[in-house]
Amino acid sequence: MGSWKAFLFSPFLLWNQSRGVRLVFLLLTLHLGNCVDKADDEDDEDLTVNKTWVLAPKIHEGDITQILNSLLQGYDNKLRPDIGVRPTVIETDVYVNSIGPVDPINMEYTIDIIFAQTWFDSRLKFNSTMKVLMLNSNMVGKIWIPDTFFRNSRKSDAHWITTPNRLLRIWNDGRVLYTLRLTINAECYLQLHNFPMDEHSCPLEFSSYGYPKNEIEYKWKKPSVEVADPKYWRLYQFAFVGLRNSTEISHTISGDYVIMTIFFDLSRRMGYFTIQTYIPCILTVVLSWVSFWINKDAVPARTSLALMEYGTLHYFTSNKKAKTARDRKLKNKASITPGLHPGSTLIPMNSISLPQGEDDYGYQCLEGKDCASFFCCFEDCRTGSWREGRIHIRIAKIDSYSRIFFPTAFALFNLVYWVGYLYL
Repeated sequence: MGSWKAFLFSPFLLWNQSRGVRLVFLLLTLHLGNCVDKADDEDDEDLTVNKTWVLAPKIHEGDITQILNSLLQGYDNKLRPDIGVRPTVIETDVYVNSIGPVDPINMEYTIDIIFAQTWFDSRLKFNSTMKVLMLNSNMVGKIWIPDTFFRNSRKSDAHWITTPNRLLRIWNDGRVLYTLRLTINAECYLQLHNFPMDEHSCPLEFSSYGYPKNEIEYKWKKPSVEVADPKYWRLYQFAFVGLRNSTEISHTISGDYVIMTIFFDLSRRMGYFTIQTYIPCILTVVLSWVSFWINKDAVPARTSLALMEYGTLHYFTSNKKAKTARDRKLKNKASITPGLHPGSTLIPMNSISLPQGEDDYGYQCLEGKDCASFFCCFEDCRTGSWREGRIHIRIAKIDSYSRIFFPTAFALFNLVYWVGYLYL
């Protein structure tokens, strides 16, 4: 029975085995076809790249030299582009590397910028497969350059290390880009009526020196002004708030000139003066009140406290002066004249010498005490009648009243001071 079943099902087994073989052969055929297609695609890509590389033009050094020689042949760098036809338009943009420090004494600030100017010069057009000529500073003196100057500059330095920091680009359509790096000390007249909570707008002005508006016209490029990271700037007492730019016309005898201005908004850091000025002065005034709690008979303690307070005031005031003034003060011995603050009780300790003549007179007055002062010779002094009708206040009472009066006066002064500064 088993052999019969094996004979009966053997064709089906053979058929299944041959079907599996055909399926494996079909899969191998498809896989080989895909590999061939991928190889063909890669060959096509290599062929395209090779064709592009073969068709790329080669620019030789001699060709660039020939272009520059042809541009400079007959070129007059003393004449501006399109002279007698139309004004030359100069597009400007500025990149600010850093600002600071700000000098409030000389009313100026330092700024490091990269100044860029772009204009069109039809005499510099050329036909070549090369779109732009990238040149260095050696070419700058051979073509026309705008005579731009900074109007509120007190001192300007161009960077020349290791080579002149100047860049020149000439496009085949005649467009010229010229950039240079400058460090400028510019005027900034600070309005100090709100010191130390003041805010300022320091300008940077530039225009053409010799060409009026009908010859050269300045325009801002977009973006016009960009700045580096302000956290590396040396502003010290100030914080950078923002900037804005403007364009105006200056009317002079020689003509109307276009003036481009960048305003840098600065705000003074209040924390600096709080630590350097306000807190030390407040503590000094509070220190002067300690004498009200010292016994009136402890004269050395009161004297030491007054001298210590004077030394503190002298330290802070001397640090505000210039070094030359301090050296001059050391040579010339100045008189001691301490300043008085609202709420301060600092009193200069002057040595008092009693007037003495050829003869010393002593009198028994004021309850039997010897007195060398001249007024003790009067009868009213001996009897004490000079005290009649006068107010009698004890020293202890004065100290008690001062413990309340001076802190209250100082608090009222601060209230008026801060309200006036912040809100008026």
